[in-house]
Amino acid sequence: MGFGFRKSFKIAPGVRVNVGKRGIGVSAGTKGLRYSVHSSGRSQVTAGIPGTGISYTNSLSSGRKYKTSAYQRRNELARQQREIEKMQELDRNRLEVEMFENRLQMIHSIHKECDEIVNWEEIQKRQAPFKQGTVGPKEKIANNELDNYKPSFFSKILKQDEKKKKELLNKIEEAKKEDLEDYKSWERMVHVAQKIVNKDIDTYLEVIEEFAPLDDLTEFGSGFEFFVEESNFIEIEFDVHTEHVVPKEMKVLTKTGKLSTKGMPKGRYFDIEQDYVCSCVLRIARDMFALLPVEYVYVHALNEQLNTATGYQEKGTILSVKIDKNKLNSLQLDSIDCSDSMVNFEHNMKFKKTKGFEFVSKLER
Repeated sequence: MGFGFRKSFKIAPGVRVNVGKRGIGVSAGTKGLRYSVHSSGRSQVTAGIPGTGISYTNSLSSGRKYKTSAYQRRNELARQQREIEKMQELDRNRLEVEMFENRLQMIHSIHKECDEIVNWEEIQKRQAPFKQGTVGPKEKIANNELDNYKPSFFSKILKQDEKKKKELLNKIEEAKKEDLEDYKSWERMVHVAQKIVNKDIDTYLEVIEEFAPLDDLTEFGSGFEFFVEESNFIEIEFDVHTEHVVPKEMKVLTKTGKLSTKGMPKGRYFDIEQDYVCSCVLRIARDMFALLPVEYVYVHALNEQLNTATGYQEKGTILSVKIDKNKLNSLQLDSIDCSDSMVNFEHNMKFKKTKGFEFVSKLER
């Protein structure tokens, strides 16, 4: 299937810094879009760097609020791992086993983690923080502070009152700047919302780039490429890289507190691999539906496999799915088996419990 003249951009594995080139992140003196959109309703730490077009999310202490216990537990285990040298052998062994088990739990929980739905219709109707040409709310507060300042007798004697007044005047100037920044952020936010509501596909890619909805999946080693040519669907190529994700060894704690490590049975390895790929597919679709007004999401999972005839690794499609928004929303995501759930959607997948995935053709649109 040819990609024609579709618009696209790529996120490489491990990359959490996104540089906007076309306008979402390049307005000087405004907050990053992710912060602006959510700041009216809730606090969000993830934000753009004003004036640079760069947005970022710290991998372990980001503003993303994880929903599942597996993801929440991961942060605590990472903290303990940094202190591993101080631990006794039993504690170190127990931590290694916990981290192994947590990794498996996270793999099976990926589809449950999803960004909040962005209501672009509501965002485009949001009122300005204040009427242009009038005094902004932060400047008002700073002005009141100056008006209500009454120096004490000792402040006058020690000549501290002039210094204090100068500080208050400086606060007024800073407040003016902050009000202006808030106003510019509102203008930009509403402008972007209007373009999304009007199905502008260039803006689709820009908000994906700025919001970085799949940032935590890049920590697993996964990469993504997004393609848009029509406003009602988006297409994503997903580099699986299961060799970086699915453990090749099992770790258990013996009765005596020793760490026992042995190879992962092939059947279980392939089962985990299938669950990981299918869980990611559902998660990718959920994030796209939360962020964009599309009805369908095409996801093509790509991986490298050994061609036993040539002896070389070859890259191909192992799963191709067309996710329907209404069907996905009708599923009980907390209780489904992600691999089994593919039957709900048009898809191409060949999987054998003893061999794993085989290459398939991509779905034609």
